Amino acid sequence: MAAMLLPIHIAAGGLAIVLGATALLVKKGGTIHRRAGLLFVYGMLVMGTTGSILGFLKGGPTDGNVFAGFVVAYFVGTALVTVRPVSPWTRRIHAVALVGAVGFALVEIASGVEAWNSPGHVRNGVPSVMLFFFATIFILAAAGDLRVLRFGVPRGGPRLARHLWRMCFALFIAAGSFFSIRDRVAKILPEPFTTGPMRALPILLLLGAMLYWLWRVRRRRRLPVLVRHDAMLPRQQS
Repeated sequence: MAAMLLPIHIAAGGLAIVLGATALLVKKGGTIHRRAGLLFVYGMLVMGTTGSILGFLKGGPTDGNVFAGFVVAYFVGTALVTVRPVSPWTRRIHAVALVGAVGFALVEIASGVEAWNSPGHVRNGVPSVMLFFFATIFILAAAGDLRVLRFGVPRGGPRLARHLWRMCFALFIAAGSFFSIRDRVAKILPEPFTTGPMRALPILLLLGAMLYWLWRVRRRRRLPVLVRHDAMLPRQQS
C-alpha cells in the first residue's frame, strides 16, 4: 500500500506547490486565481491524507506525518470556507476548526517542552524553537477561529488576509516538506539547486510574497469577485 501511495503523495505535493505559487502570483480574485486556488486545496488534501496514511503505516499514530496531514487539512479548509458564502455549514466547520487549532497548539507546546528538556533541545530532529513557533501559529489561528465564531467572518481586507495567510502557511508546509530534504530535491532538480541556500530560497520567496500580499489586501476595503454572494448577505461585524 505504501508503494502505491508514495507516488501519489509526491505528485500531489509537487502539483500543490506549483498551483499555490500560481495563485499567489496572479491577480487576486481573477479566474486563474480562483481555479488554481481550488485545485491547490484539492492537491493539499490529497497530499495531507496520503502523508498521514504513510506516516501511520511507518510509525503508527504518533508519527509526525500523521499530525501534519491534519494540520494541512485544517489550514486549507479554513482558508477555503473564509471566502465562501456564510451558512450554518461553514459555521460548523469553523467550530470544528477551533477545537482542532487548540488541540494542535497543545500538542506543539507539549512537544516543545519535551524537546527543551532533551539533549540538544531537539525532539525527533526538530528543535524546540521550531515547535514553539508552530504552537504560536496555532494559537493565533485559534484566536482567529474564535473571533469568527463570535462576530462572523470579517469583510474586506481582513477577510482576504485570513484566507491568504492560511493558504500560504499550508503552502509553506508543502514547500518545506519538499525542499528540506536534499535527496528529494536531487531527484527532480539539477545539482546546483540542491545546496542549502538554493533549497531555502523558494521558502524565503514564499514568505516574502505572503507578507507583500498581506500588506496589499489589508489596505483594501472591498473584496474582489472571489466572494460574489456577499452582496446578498447582511452586514457583519469585522
